[in-house]
Amino acid sequence: MALPILLPGAAAVLAFVFALALLDQWRERRRPFQLIWAIGMVFFGIGAGAEAVGAAAGWNEALYRTWYLTGAVFTAAWLGLGTAFLLAKTRFGLTYGLLLALGGLVAFMARRAYPDAGDFGMLLMIGALVLGLAIAIETYFQNERWPLIAAIGVVSFSLLATYVAFFMPLASSTIAIDPHTGVPTGAAIAGPERLISLLMNISGGLALILGALFSAYVFMPKRRVLDYSLDPGQPGDQFVFNLIIAPVAIAVNFVASLPGAARALATGRIHSRVPATMLIAIGGFAAGAGDLLSRLGSTDLFQAAKLLAVMLIFLGFLVSIEAFREVRIPFTRVVLRTARRERAEAAGSGQGA
Repeated sequence: MALPILLPGAAAVLAFVFALALLDQWRERRRPFQLIWAIGMVFFGIGAGAEAVGAAAGWNEALYRTWYLTGAVFTAAWLGLGTAFLLAKTRFGLTYGLLLALGGLVAFMARRAYPDAGDFGMLLMIGALVLGLAIAIETYFQNERWPLIAAIGVVSFSLLATYVAFFMPLASSTIAIDPHTGVPTGAAIAGPERLISLLMNISGGLALILGALFSAYVFMPKRRVLDYSLDPGQPGDQFVFNLIIAPVAIAVNFVASLPGAARALATGRIHSRVPATMLIAIGGFAAGAGDLLSRLGSTDLFQAAKLLAVMLIFLGFLVSIEAFREVRIPFTRVVLRTARRERAEAAGSGQGA
């Protein structure tokens, strides 16, 4: 079996299995992030499955449009939204709002590369800035409903992308397939759709990666080299200053904490969320790197990166006791693994971590 069929086919199967496990967990625990991640994994599976079907039976326009919409537009956005709901009680909303604004700005800057997009990039940037600001304000006032604003944005952009995907003509008369690898590219997709994909991949993909790293930082033994505070009770000028230095402080403290985390891991005393979320972050990075290389014209590693990504993210969730208190055959009572009990270490530190 050729790799263009085998790799996306395996990724699709694994994504659907993962989605089924998440749905089963949501049925038991009713946590919103589990349902949203399940939706994201279904989109991942559909996109990867479309690749496998196209490679095996040939591409047509409907299959090509479905592949791009579900894989290149929906997946990262919905997985990032799930991360937002998981971290609803933390200050991660400030990061999510910034990423949304960044995605809108990049879409605006890239508009000239797609002449058929017209003023679409400007409209996307305005919408992203408004939503990002609203999320940041709600987070500042410690309103845990900020993910609902993020959900409004993801759902709205998803509906808009669906309309564009199926009701606008392609940018070229032929479906874009890399002749050297047999992997499809987005070159034939209409400009507005490609701008939406930029917005949703930057905001969603980076939210997944940074959210996973943030969770690892919250639950690892920390060494604080640089102090900062995001307490809304402080004077406005101090809050702005701390908000500016927070990304640097968190990054420095994260690196400084890695040796202690490694020692805790070696002795079996580390919280399971730390290795789990690190695996998720690496998986998200692998998927993002594959997408970026494809957009830049190289598809050699695209399918392998997608398969590696879903494997690492799935493994991360299996490692995480927080996500899976027990592993069992979905929709049955057959338990394959029970979880050891852990202290909810740092569970409340998300507000100021």
